[in-house]
Amino acid sequence: MTVMIDLHTHSNASDGSLSPASLIREAARLGISALALTDHDSIKGLSFARNEAKSLGIGFIPGIEIEISHPPPGQFHLLGLGIGRPSPAFVKAVEGLSRLREERNREILERVRQTGLKAEWEDLLRLAQGGAKTAGPAPSIGRPHFAALLVERGIAKNQEQAFNRYLTPGKPLYVPKSGLDFDTAQALIRESGGLPVLAHPMSLYVSLNRLQTLLEDLKNRGLAGLEAWHPAAKLRECLRLEEMARKLGLRVSAGSDFHGEARPDRVLGHSCAGRRIEDSVLDAIPELSAFR
Repeated sequence: MTVMIDLHTHSNASDGSLSPASLIREAARLGISALALTDHDSIKGLSFARNEAKSLGIGFIPGIEIEISHPPPGQFHLLGLGIGRPSPAFVKAVEGLSRLREERNREILERVRQTGLKAEWEDLLRLAQGGAKTAGPAPSIGRPHFAALLVERGIAKNQEQAFNRYLTPGKPLYVPKSGLDFDTAQALIRESGGLPVLAHPMSLYVSLNRLQTLLEDLKNRGLAGLEAWHPAAKLRECLRLEEMARKLGLRVSAGSDFHGEARPDRVLGHSCAGRRIEDSVLDAIPELSAFR
């Protein structure tokens, strides 16, 4: 059987539904040999995931997914893979992003109340916790928990509808996110021992032809890799992205962008078109060999 890995996952330290340790246990159950935890603007879950991975014999790659300032309607997310020694400046920047994320959530909550729906911060914390408490960092609130609240209150029939009608750009409960500039983020990732990798590049909302020019510029400014394989992209797009990455000398990454219950369509160890993420992907990224 081919060994699977996953270089893009989330726990409830950001907007996933599983605790960091539970995420690792699920990966072990599925036969995944190495996994990166890349929570949004947070490294709070890394120590919990690392300890569980060590006990289960799974290679663990400490990571993060950082919001980068980018004009709408696109989104620019930068993965930091292999954050082995977070610098003081990196930690300070991430803490700042976490504060901005909470401010955004508070603003979304106020918009929810303005619709006439009674809702409290504690309601969101309960949904983020996802039931019984487990060892790990305090769960982080994100848009999936607002979506879950709308479903719970009968405003939407499921989370997909909640997002489409209320929580995406241009919809009544959407509040834009604040991010770092790319140059600062990639420098912080590198000084922390990590590899800056552009996540789900199709989310930038630029054409493939324009994307190639953009990638050339980003590589010259410090980009090291491209997540060519992501479940939100089409197979032909992933193949083209991998071709671009190899042509530019960028590392080719692949991930499931697993979130658990919030995104049931995403499966650990699988990416675009349901393809398994083979360990050969990690073999081709020597900078991460120490985390095998």
